[in-house]
Amino acid sequence: MTVVQPVPEKFLERLRKALPGGVVAEASAAYLEEPRKYFNGKAAALLLPGSTTEVAIIVELCNRYSVGIVPYAGGTGLVGGQIRPDDPPAMVLSVERLNSVRSINPIENIMIAEAGVVLANAQASAAEHDRLFPLSLASEGTCRIGGNLATNAGGVQVLRYGNARELCLGLEAVLPDGSIYHGLHGLRKDNTGYDLRNLLIGSEGTLGIITAASLKLYPQPGELFTAMVSVESPVHALDLLAKMQAQSGGLVSAFELMHQQGLAFLQEALPQVRLPFGSTPEWSVLLEVGSASGLAMEECITSCLEKAIDGKLVDDVLIAQNRQQRDEFWNVRESIPEANRLIGSLSSHDISVPVSAIPRFIAIANAAIEKLGNYRINCFGHVGDGNLHYNVFPAKGESSAGCGHAGDAIRETVYDIVHQLGGSFSAEHGIGRLKIEALEHYGDPARLAAMRAIKKALDPNGIMNPGAVVRE
Repeated sequence: MTVVQPVPEKFLERLRKALPGGVVAEASAAYLEEPRKYFNGKAAALLLPGSTTEVAIIVELCNRYSVGIVPYAGGTGLVGGQIRPDDPPAMVLSVERLNSVRSINPIENIMIAEAGVVLANAQASAAEHDRLFPLSLASEGTCRIGGNLATNAGGVQVLRYGNARELCLGLEAVLPDGSIYHGLHGLRKDNTGYDLRNLLIGSEGTLGIITAASLKLYPQPGELFTAMVSVESPVHALDLLAKMQAQSGGLVSAFELMHQQGLAFLQEALPQVRLPFGSTPEWSVLLEVGSASGLAMEECITSCLEKAIDGKLVDDVLIAQNRQQRDEFWNVRESIPEANRLIGSLSSHDISVPVSAIPRFIAIANAAIEKLGNYRINCFGHVGDGNLHYNVFPAKGESSAGCGHAGDAIRETVYDIVHQLGGSFSAEHGIGRLKIEALEHYGDPARLAAMRAIKKALDPNGIMNPGAVVRE
């Protein structure tokens, strides 16, 4: 594979001649930072294409001159996929001007959105047609569709609707040689060979640049039941989930597990966030069920929760009586990551294990971390799909700066346990640059060899997001 080259001046001259004014600009600091500041990026220039054709022109020239391209969407990624810290500096290609919802078909339940559409705007566009685009993330006011697909984003409604991959029917993308893949057909069934759509989704810009997508829409739920429930343990939480799924016919859309430590962090760092329970339980669950109007789902779920209380499965239940209360419940869950950031973790982990193994993972990991030192653990996440955010913090009154290399030992311990339980060390944020070593250590050798072969075949000059996912 060819190594990416420094950007020659004649390349920039040809680029400016081939593109209208304003497409080639200087990259500001905003495009060279990532949320956790793990990487400081470098860029030869910032590219702001306004059409798929302009993206194709850029990629074809970059390929010809072996100039690297780092695709940039909303910049919210947490593993450094949108930042290149190494020499030679690459071109940063932002999709922010590709921001049109091209069409919405409420009959077929399909929306065609360009890669630069902000997720919240895609949701709002669907709602204007009385449809739901269910991908929902804490960063939805900033992240963009292209980045959601490039990282196969998850979020709080994966349990019912699936990851970004399951919500995409087709793609338009520019491949590493500058050719345009026209795959926006939106077919539910298409068995005509290799699935390029699913290859590009989750590839983090290393195999091409997504410029638009056909996205699945759903009817808006006529009734929405939201509740905050306290439980004694993760085992009780999983038992409750099974009963709720059976009672609702699989209509549970969110089932978020939260530990007492996360709520304590909210009290400490974000006291303005209103906590639901007077006395903070050790474990609580935020659950939501949506259904069509007239199905009496509230009575059904309420009955299920009453039986759970009688059976000592649930300790307390708070049911949202209106939209404001629902928003307050969700604000608790969605504020936990910000509280974590303000407190300052030693080691944060976005992991997944088989759903049935969640209680076992928490017990084993907590015991292992306790042996390493005096730390605080905030475990929370999308328990319905096995995805936990398992974050370790210094003891109260201490800072992460004074803990030396403890984070490395904690990370290795957590990843080893996840691997032993058949889980994944990266559940929904991808590999980027942060987790390449972990992928090489824990990844299946046959899979890694296939990934490298695919990268070499599609991108022989190594220009697409060099240094991300697959080592240069």
